[in-house]
Amino acid sequence: MDKRIAFQGVLGAFSEDAVHQFFKDQVELVPLPDLSDVFAMVSAGQVDYGVVPVENTIEGSVTQVNDLLLENDLTVVGEVIVRVVHCLIGHPGVAMSEIQRVYSHPQALAQCRKFLLRHPEWERIPAYDTAGSVKLVKEQGRREVAGIASSRAAIQYGMEVLTEGIQDSDRNYTRFFVLEKRGSFLEEGNKTSIIFATRNLPGALHNCLGAFAERGVNMTKLESRPRRDRFWEYVFFVDIDGHVNQERISAALSDLVRRAAFVKVLGTYQAADLPE
Repeated sequence: MDKRIAFQGVLGAFSEDAVHQFFKDQVELVPLPDLSDVFAMVSAGQVDYGVVPVENTIEGSVTQVNDLLLENDLTVVGEVIVRVVHCLIGHPGVAMSEIQRVYSHPQALAQCRKFLLRHPEWERIPAYDTAGSVKLVKEQGRREVAGIASSRAAIQYGMEVLTEGIQDSDRNYTRFFVLEKRGSFLEEGNKTSIIFATRNLPGALHNCLGAFAERGVNMTKLESRPRRDRFWEYVFFVDIDGHVNQERISAALSDLVRRAAFVKVLGTYQAADLPE
């Protein structure tokens, strides 16, 4: 039986690219309208895995996902890095000179700013998501309307790529987490993600980070995020090299528990290959 994989968006979304990149093609896709729906479906056991974006090289972290990682008891079992290549997509046979309006997610419109500035006559209209904008253009059936999304979206909805690679930066990548509801961490992996909160004391963050530094544990990410419904309290999202069961990693985490106010290990998994 194919694995059921939930992701936010419609068919043709970049999240679908992440699903196929990690699981290949033997999956049953479960597209959902909101990121919170993905967490809810995985938590309820209605799907086998969820795939969610956590950060983008241009736009930074997906703060809603950070909040959901804190609030839900799901395990990170993998990561995927997807290159974001935006395409201008229209109806088959349409010339670019016919285009008058362009739909896409606000981030996609921002990431294609230089290209769009070369066409000041085009009206730019924010949409729910990238692939959803192409679906909307298809349903409207108007030749003068186009969308910005992935080439997968064009194939999915029987549309045509008018111009490919219109994003401002060729270094546009999104990192995704693969989530599963499970009672233990993976036995294999070389990267661990955690969340912790410090005590309200001078030097508290420095003291917590010492748990890693004193044991030579390399941190590849450190990011703060306000705690929801807590005035001026923050949590820290950290990625470290190593498996949670390695002696120095286990010792560092045990020490962190003593130094911090709160610690949550999200999971240990195999790091994705970094783009060249």
